[in-house]
Amino acid sequence: MATKPEILWAQRSSEYEPEKNIVYLTISVPELAPDYKLELTPSSISFSGHTTPPAQAGTASAVEPKSYEFKLDFFAEVEEVRRTLSGKSLFLLLKKKEASEDYWPRLTKDKVKLNFVKTDFSKWKDQDEQEDDEEPEDPGFGGAGGAGGMDMASMMGGMGGMGGMGGPGGAGGMDFEKMMEQMKGMPGMGGLGGDGDEAAPEEEDSDDDGPPPLEEA
Repeated sequence: MATKPEILWAQRSSEYEPEKNIVYLTISVPELAPDYKLELTPSSISFSGHTTPPAQAGTASAVEPKSYEFKLDFFAEVEEVRRTLSGKSLFLLLKKKEASEDYWPRLTKDKVKLNFVKTDFSKWKDQDEQEDDEEPEDPGFGGAGGAGGMDMASMMGGMGGMGGMGGPGGAGGMDFEKMMEQMKGMPGMGGLGGDGDEAAPEEEDSDDDGPPPLEEA
């Protein structure tokens, strides 16, 4: 007697991107024989098949083949995109024919409890979390904190024209003092000063703050 296999499903939805308006459907039948029968229409799916346990060398297989079958009516129309048969299951990728931002409330047309139909939590995302499928692009260094919002590309471009910077191989002959003075004038480089102490040059005028000279008697 045929039994119903476990059916796992998940979905995505999109009104403007058909490739994201899809249903993931997994028919969990380990060691499914390649001669299974699958009839997929826009509104339904029917399946029948049996297992073929791998026989061990020199011994008869102790596992009896099992037969599976089921039929479902979909909540709305679909079309097949691709299918993949593995040693654990038969996977189907289906595209929803109706483009909509809204999720299906269930896989099946009728609102009934089917114990063999379950949510595939390994693929499921809530409707408001679908954007998480794509990782954001690396923002790079432009406008990054820690450098006062300076444009690193522009800075390096300006340094490329300084004396001693022509050609690879280090800073041969480069005037570091001149380079640092030019970099201090760039936007966002006000805090650049080697040790971070800009008060050092003022020490030259420190004589003004000392005690007055002694008058002659």
